[in-house]
Amino acid sequence: MKKIYKAHILYTKEKNHFEVLENGYVAVDADGCVVGVAPDLTSLHVQCSMFNVQCSDADVIDFGDRLLIPAMNDVHVHAPQYRNQGIAMDLELLPWLQNYTFPEETKYADTAYAERMYRRFIRDLWRFGTMRACVFATSHTESTRLLMRLFRESGMGALVGKVAMNRNCPEGLSESVETMVQGYESLIAEANSCVPSLPSLVRPIITPRFIPSCTPEMLRACGELAAKYQLPVQSHLSENKDEIALVAELEPESTCYGDAYDRYGLFGQTPTVMAHCVWTEGEELALMKRNHVMVAHCPTSNLNLASGLAPIRMFLEEDVPVGLGSDISGGHDLNIFRMMVYAIQVSKMYYQQHHDRQFLTLSEAFWIATKSAGSFFGRVGSFEPGYEFDALVINDSDLNHDNYSLLERLERYIYLGDDRQIEHRFCRGKEILAA
Repeated sequence: MKKIYKAHILYTKEKNHFEVLENGYVAVDADGCVVGVAPDLTSLHVQCSMFNVQCSDADVIDFGDRLLIPAMNDVHVHAPQYRNQGIAMDLELLPWLQNYTFPEETKYADTAYAERMYRRFIRDLWRFGTMRACVFATSHTESTRLLMRLFRESGMGALVGKVAMNRNCPEGLSESVETMVQGYESLIAEANSCVPSLPSLVRPIITPRFIPSCTPEMLRACGELAAKYQLPVQSHLSENKDEIALVAELEPESTCYGDAYDRYGLFGQTPTVMAHCVWTEGEELALMKRNHVMVAHCPTSNLNLASGLAPIRMFLEEDVPVGLGSDISGGHDLNIFRMMVYAIQVSKMYYQQHHDRQFLTLSEAFWIATKSAGSFFGRVGSFEPGYEFDALVINDSDLNHDNYSLLERLERYIYLGDDRQIEHRFCRGKEILAA
């Protein structure tokens, strides 16, 4: 069923500029993809005809004075850490992992506990308008399978990773290389068995936790799985100076942290997203650029764990792809709109130390959260023709928007709004009524 939506439409085709259509129209085909976006119906029908789509018979849904924007994408979040939000925020990375994170994740051997927490986690993603996410589960195959099933039932998109780890971790989270591979292959087989006519919204992603928690044999097996099944990869990179020193000790043949992943086929050989990259520079930066590895910028986590200020302007200047991550529970907030605000603020602090690196603009932060992050999931994050229609309808009337421009209204929502102003949520053209 084709649909046409009318509202105040705002999105970013390019990072330096907002497209703004006051009382504009967007047409969505039966597969949930945009076939036209225009300021009036006549122009919209012309665009649709270019895609051989007849829109004159489509239902027109008028959202009135609402804002229509692309939905949010979270490219780095730990689902089993959901319960730990706002706890132990006065610790650095390694003691935080040992004393809080690992003990909580061991509980996910119990699928009843996992289901209770994962349902709450997905519900909160939905509340905050995040329709796609790159998600770390745990090393437990069955609770990871459960998480993937819950995402499928929600109608939202997710790349879900069974976490691979076999050193420097509790016994309850460690597993042999053989068990890890068998678990992944069962998840992959199940995902492939329910392939719809369109690419699945929920798929596995190869997830070595990070170099310190994986032996060379585990890393090699992860790289082989990614290559064999052409699956994306996610992990952590250059988050903390102690972590970087530990990696240098564990992988002495590697020239940098990124090279340690690259040697095992885990650094852009298939689509790859690496969280943090606070201390990335030099050879590692060049390798990321060459291999088109995406940075998951997690500003609240970097602040909470005293990791540092990530050089986001440098990544943009070097054409390294960037998305935003909540990094629950190193970060304390699942709301990607808030991550935009924090990313801008962190970039301003970075600017105070490096005056040659200008801080982020609103359009850049919005583009990072939508079109740039969305590119990791396919053609997602924009209203350009051919993009999947992931969208939010914002009713900002209670924010006293009189006499503000549409861009000012959007900025006020980003800084002042919350989930109560999100009236409708769409993922691949389907309205997601609840999760």
